Amino acid sequence: MTFDIKYWLKLSLSSLLIVSLLGVLMRYKIGFDFPHFDQKNIQHAHSHFAFAGWVTQILFVLMIHFLQNKLPTIHFKQYKIIVAANLICAYAMLISFFISGYSAFSITFSTLSIVISCFFAYFFFKDLKKLDANNPSKPWFKAALWFNIFSSLGTFYLAYIMMSKNFHENTYLAAIYFYLHFQYNGFFIFACMGLAINEAIRLLPAYKYHKIIFQLFFAAAIPAYFLSILWASIPIWLYIIIVIAAFVQVIAWFIFFWDFFRSLSDKTHLGGLVRYLYLFVCIAFSVKLLLQLGSTIPIISKMAFGFRPIIIAYLHLVLLAVISVFL
Repeated sequence: MTFDIKYWLKLSLSSLLIVSLLGVLMRYKIGFDFPHFDQKNIQHAHSHFAFAGWVTQILFVLMIHFLQNKLPTIHFKQYKIIVAANLICAYAMLISFFISGYSAFSITFSTLSIVISCFFAYFFFKDLKKLDANNPSKPWFKAALWFNIFSSLGTFYLAYIMMSKNFHENTYLAAIYFYLHFQYNGFFIFACMGLAINEAIRLLPAYKYHKIIFQLFFAAAIPAYFLSILWASIPIWLYIIIVIAAFVQVIAWFIFFWDFFRSLSDKTHLGGLVRYLYLFVCIAFSVKLLLQLGSTIPIISKMAFGFRPIIIAYLHLVLLAVISVFL
């Protein structure tokens, strides 16, 4: 049973359109009177649908397509059920968050989306075992799926806070940043890197992949979470590890970017527009890592975390300029 990649990509892009419309509506309400909808509920609907209905959905679709190209004889029925169920949950979250914000319905569908992600990881891990052990994308995809599941700990704690009303600002923010970090810098980035490396090898004959890139990114992924909570009381030894992790990610990215950039100047199968889009994403991700490294300087960290628009701008830099443009 084949997997109709075009059909699922069209559905995913339709989700991106809805995410964009919700973003416009939120910004309209900031400047103009529109009393019929609650701004906080729109924000929750926007963010949850962006993650589940757009990025997670299209990553699942593209990762399945990766398997389809490598293992065309495997069965795809379970993947069709999973991506369909994920999309249903995403739309259910969109509607329930839009109407009532955090409620029993929205939390139920959020939990179901996590369960669906676990099923996807289970089947994908099984099929990855059938690939050549030296396939360079394998460790990236495996790490991405583990980080996706790991990030749910932050979601469960947030749900507990919302339902119990046991609110404490520091733990609330730590839970939010835990989820965001292991989604953005774990699941999203590692899955995109797995796809990017597969495409680089396929389209750039001169490209040579180095395993050290994954090893450095993976080693830095968990310590880098603490970059998000530098406002908390962190011991000096942990601060040193955080700074090292930020440097390690920059070094790993420089190795990849240098090899990728040199390969682009050689004979490739990439068209002109696609080549410039790849370069745009690479530059945007470089900016992201440099900003992240800069946040280890206490005065910059204090300014960034004390001014919410900076955090929102940083998150949109990653989600829009890096992840969405790449996808």
